[in-house]
Amino acid sequence: MRTSCTVSGRSPARRAAPACAALALAAGLLTALAPAAQAAHDPSRVRPAAAGASVPFTSVEAESATSNGTRIGPDHTQGTVASESSGRQAVRLAAGQHVEFTLPGAANAVNVAYSVPDGQSGSLAVYVNGVKLDKSLAVTSKYSYVDTPWIQGSKTHHLLDNTRLLLGRNAGAGDKVRLEATGTQVTVDVADFEQVAAAGGKPSGAVSVTDKGADPSGQGDSTQAFREAVAAAKGGTVWIPPGEFKLTQPLSNVDDVRLRGAGAWHSVVRSSRFIDQSSAPTGKVGLHDFAVIGEVTERVDSDPDNFVNGSLGPDSAVSGMWLQHLKVGMWLMGNNDNLVVEKNRFLDMTADGLNLNGTARGVRVRDNFLRNTGDDALAMWSLNTTNSDSAFIGNTVSQPNLANGIAIYGGRNITVKDNLVLDTNALGSGIALSNQKFLDPFFPLAGTITVSGNSLVRTGAMNPNWNHPMGALRVDAYDSAIEATVDITDTTITDSPWSAYEFVSGGGTGKAVRNVRVDRSTVTGVGTVVVQAETPGAVRMSNVKATSVGAAGVYNCPYPSGSGSFTLTDGGGNSGWDSVWDDCSTWPKPGGGNPDPDPKRNLAKSRPATATGSTDVHTPGKAVDGDAATYWESTNHAFPQSLTVDLGTAEPVRRLVLKLPPPAAWEARTQTLSVQGSTDSSGYRTLVASKAYRFDPATGNTVTIDVPASAPNVRHLRLHVTANTGWPAAQFSEVEAYLS
Repeated sequence: MRTSCTVSGRSPARRAAPACAALALAAGLLTALAPAAQAAHDPSRVRPAAAGASVPFTSVEAESATSNGTRIGPDHTQGTVASESSGRQAVRLAAGQHVEFTLPGAANAVNVAYSVPDGQSGSLAVYVNGVKLDKSLAVTSKYSYVDTPWIQGSKTHHLLDNTRLLLGRNAGAGDKVRLEATGTQVTVDVADFEQVAAAGGKPSGAVSVTDKGADPSGQGDSTQAFREAVAAAKGGTVWIPPGEFKLTQPLSNVDDVRLRGAGAWHSVVRSSRFIDQSSAPTGKVGLHDFAVIGEVTERVDSDPDNFVNGSLGPDSAVSGMWLQHLKVGMWLMGNNDNLVVEKNRFLDMTADGLNLNGTARGVRVRDNFLRNTGDDALAMWSLNTTNSDSAFIGNTVSQPNLANGIAIYGGRNITVKDNLVLDTNALGSGIALSNQKFLDPFFPLAGTITVSGNSLVRTGAMNPNWNHPMGALRVDAYDSAIEATVDITDTTITDSPWSAYEFVSGGGTGKAVRNVRVDRSTVTGVGTVVVQAETPGAVRMSNVKATSVGAAGVYNCPYPSGSGSFTLTDGGGNSGWDSVWDDCSTWPKPGGGNPDPDPKRNLAKSRPATATGSTDVHTPGKAVDGDAATYWESTNHAFPQSLTVDLGTAEPVRRLVLKLPPPAAWEARTQTLSVQGSTDSSGYRTLVASKAYRFDPATGNTVTIDVPASAPNVRHLRLHVTANTGWPAAQFSEVEAYLS
């Protein structure tokens, strides 16, 4: 199985930004994850009305309720309970303490996201309007505290879990539901209140698993009964009545059959491996309206501990499912053409929620709710063959505690539309569009990648492998350049702890990001920068409006030095992010602003450098890397040659210092050159006329060139070399530019 973000040794010489300071978050407010309810209860949070799933419950944050416990957070530090919680906040209850919720609407059931200390179990006593219920919510650390040491940069994670209860009575809007910690400390994150419908009835002609001997008490092993029912009902429906059924082995040969339950709160299957079949069925499969709850407590990537592992066959459908305590909800391989996965809940996976692992065509994953996944919540990975013409639409992803909310690894003509992603924690972004292959054969992004109408809230994280942050929305030329057409439109990014848009080559090799268009975006409360550009390429941004930007508008520092330049084209309609971070040797601090740069700094150090040619390992970046022992050498016997440095912004350059390697290694020589400059990299004018300059070990192999005070400000600084008496090529070990 793929393990997300197992990145290696990318170690640019940049100072890592410290842990994110707490940002101003909308606190103490009711949070309803259904979009319409969210707008009604919390108008201060910016989310498009269409983003996210239409869920049958309303979520209320514990920190917005009444409690005698201790509020924790907000926190963005990897590996803490608060940072993995919804809204980055929660309420910690000692035994005997409580949190009391006021219901926003009718409810007869509750699901609670919580955490208890490692190795402990207990319960939450439940009171409705002051009356203690006979039943309580069980809490345990059994499914939490997951370690994945093979994933570089991961820490102990998956600190939360979910527990649910039918109240046995109807409560209404304004009623009080109190949860009281019993037997252990319990941290309560969020409560989902729901009016659960009565159990559904058996479809006409369906084969019931109990008719084949299944035990609805959950005591006996019902595996064989389920297998016999599936075989007997081919072409029809298997009925899973209300009750609890234990399966100790997975089902296979599930073909041309529908499995239907009485509802996910009524029909429960206890199984860590429900369907495991590599051969594609010839007929479609339906899985509807029951729960599959596993016993997966650790992540073992070689084990198929999934609700579905393999293929369901073409034109299949999955809906109304409650999937919990599994490794992966759905790991889909083989023929799943035109599969529809909708209106399901994925909770507490130790790895992905759903992964289209190649060959997916025409798949629609829509209107699902995913919380507390241990890897990418929703992923497409084009391994072996390409995923194509498939889409993630209108899903809500909350609190993936490792990797991304939504990740697209390769694929052709992919759509990511109208999704809501909240609170990514470590090694990931809200949405990632990536050419990271993990294994071969891999099929990079191709055709048109459409990313539209998505809302990203508190997404992006510090990546300890890179020692720098990952943006809320990341376009990553990890193993190969981005050549697909990437259209990103109508995106809302709110309270990102770091950057909003990141363009990067995560493998550290400077692969280019091209053909990207960003249009109509609202960025509110970004911690550092709106654009984090770390690799060569070209992006056009239009109608991007930002407020409350923490440091600067743009960080434009392609890595590695000398790999090329990143061109950000202003398509018009942009506002609130026109400043540029000045120093590529440091990372912006969240909320730290853009301090005045050191007027004595070397403007050219670590800036993108290009040349008309180079020889062997002596690439243009060697002339601006701060190391006088390395050098750029142009193509030999091919004068004239030039070296161009992009300073990032137009600057009044008044002095250049040109160096060759240490005196003991080089003989004296004279190079004839002129200094040119441009503001837009197209029209260059001469700043200093051509002249012969002698580099002599006796004077440190260093030449200083004064630039007239009348020279205009320039962003692109070019040295045009026509001769060298010591070698038939242009040579510089360092090109330094200063304001005075």
